[in-house]
Amino acid sequence: MNTAQKLAAIALALLIPGETLAHGHDRFAKVEIVAQELKPGIYMLTGSGGNIGVSAGEDGVLIIDDQFAPLAEKIQAALNKLAPNQKIAKPKFIINTHYHGDHVGGNTHFGKDGTIMAHDNVYRRLSTDGKTSAGALPVVTWDEGINLYFNDDKLRVMHMGTGHTDGDSVVYWDSGNVVHMGDLFFNGMFPYVDLNAGGSVQSYLDSVNQVIAAVDDDTQIIPGHGPLASKADLKAFADMIAASIEWADAQKAAGKTLEQMKAEGMPAEFEPWNWRFITEEKWIDTLGR
Repeated sequence: MNTAQKLAAIALALLIPGETLAHGHDRFAKVEIVAQELKPGIYMLTGSGGNIGVSAGEDGVLIIDDQFAPLAEKIQAALNKLAPNQKIAKPKFIINTHYHGDHVGGNTHFGKDGTIMAHDNVYRRLSTDGKTSAGALPVVTWDEGINLYFNDDKLRVMHMGTGHTDGDSVVYWDSGNVVHMGDLFFNGMFPYVDLNAGGSVQSYLDSVNQVIAAVDDDTQIIPGHGPLASKADLKAFADMIAASIEWADAQKAAGKTLEQMKAEGMPAEFEPWNWRFITEEKWIDTLGR
């Protein structure tokens, strides 16, 4: 398991049933929010949970995803350093790429001063989960997408259909040539496809291929988990998913059961993509359903 996989595993482990609350608080206490400048005024923040995209400039601050609730103050402190002309750089807009807790946990905190935005299905899932407060819900939603003109750039937010979930959105900075993909991209790792929330492996691949067709070799790509990426990294990820589907289809055509597929395993070429949260066995299970 490489460093990126270990960091992502730590983040997503906090979502796995059975992890204790005490363990989670201990882990959050040690988390450091690190800012990486991609272009002037455009940043990626890493910590624990989904990577955060940031636009900071004369118009204020906009963030894409906000990790776990206990990290909100640390995220705010990091944002303050990115907008030195503002003593407290509270985000005006908060875009949720989807509804999972490691991407929307900070909504309650940041929604007090900013406008939370997400796809219709994100609102639907959060508003009916029985645990999300009204202040953490999106107040602006879209079906296909929306444009924001902010900090001298056009941010195009696009719904990608059913992939990781049924509410995935990606965000493009037109002038900055940066894209935030949410969990439609796990850089260097098998992806998590939430089949219980409208996810689909084939649709996931279709969404990734749409982004590949829309970016160029200079585009900087913020994945949901893992390090900053390039088009070549995204293409390698797509090729792995396509090869996985081809392998699974061949196994099914040969009459193999899901248990046989798990027992025999995948070819050695897939081993580097294996990690704690989505092991090869879990990936096979996803492919086989």
